[in-house]
Amino acid sequence: MAVVSDFALPPAATDSLRIAVVEDDVPCRVALVEAVNAAPGMRLQWAVATRAEALAEIARPGAHEVDVLLVDLGLPDGSGLDVIAVSRRQWPQSVAMVSTIFGDEEHVLRAIQAGAMGYLLKDVPPAQVVEEIRLLAAGGSPISPMVARKLLMMRFGAEGSATPPPAGESVGDPDAENEIGLSARESEVLRLVARGHTLEEVARALSLSRHTVRTFVRRLYAKLQVSTRAQAVRKAQRQGLL
Repeated sequence: MAVVSDFALPPAATDSLRIAVVEDDVPCRVALVEAVNAAPGMRLQWAVATRAEALAEIARPGAHEVDVLLVDLGLPDGSGLDVIAVSRRQWPQSVAMVSTIFGDEEHVLRAIQAGAMGYLLKDVPPAQVVEEIRLLAAGGSPISPMVARKLLMMRFGAEGSATPPPAGESVGDPDAENEIGLSARESEVLRLVARGHTLEEVARALSLSRHTVRTFVRRLYAKLQVSTRAQAVRKAQRQGLL
């Protein structure tokens, strides 16, 4: 059965928010499950690691509708967007919120189009995620600051009502991107990788999982248009990123 069995579910309460989690990164899923189970007025319905498991839970005969679905986008067998879209059709009263490392415009817009009502980046601590879940269930739309900034810049550009700040200019957002689009966390990963640290060492230094660090490295290579560590370091040095 797809439901996480490593944690005892709290006693049922008729007024509890019913929460489901779709997250393939084990440490992240464990932290979210523990935070939800410890939160007053919340109950974990199920927590799974893949797109297929999530779709099976939603379609399972007799499955109870959840109030909030927390979904990662980069799942090992497909996109979490499919889970959001199917849940919206199956459970019109439920709301979905993204929890991901992807903060680019394409992922944000596609998530909104699929029906997501909130969008958090994975640098949000589990305790804060719980509070954002409450806000979402109350009718709010929680969005990480960096994502909100991108949406505002897109709106400004589309309407011509204001001029967005130049790329890399700080507006008080610690995750503001530099001139070639590296976020603050990507720049941290780049500096550690350039010093010769392994993925495991980078993960420990930044309190991330190896899977998350690997995803950051793939994004770095894509943005720098390179395919090896040596190429990334050389190009980053030429661009003044190190």
